[in-house]
Amino acid sequence: MSTQTNTKVRMFGALHSFRKEQGLESTTEVTIPPEGRTAQDLAHDLDLPMKKIEAVFVNHVVHGLDHLIQAGDRVAFVPTGIPGPHRLLLGIFGADRQNSMQ
Repeated sequence: MSTQTNTKVRMFGALHSFRKEQGLESTTEVTIPPEGRTAQDLAHDLDLPMKKIEAVFVNHVVHGLDHLIQAGDRVAFVPTGIPGPHRLLLGIFGADRQNSMQ
């Protein structure tokens, strides 16, 4: 099995700052197994504070943390605290509720 990384992950806003305070980069590369990995599991592996995550962008589409990430996806974690108008423009308003309805 290859140990080569296959997915780039970015952290925005407060999550970016959190990683920097920990002495870590705000962009990292990880290996996603062939069966995929949920965004929540990936966030946990990256030691991100779960209470501070609003949503995750996967391939430029907003999702909740239950979304399954596949190798090669473009992933970015979005923090809580984004002001109302920006939440709508980015499509993160109700991202956690959107996936629970599907």
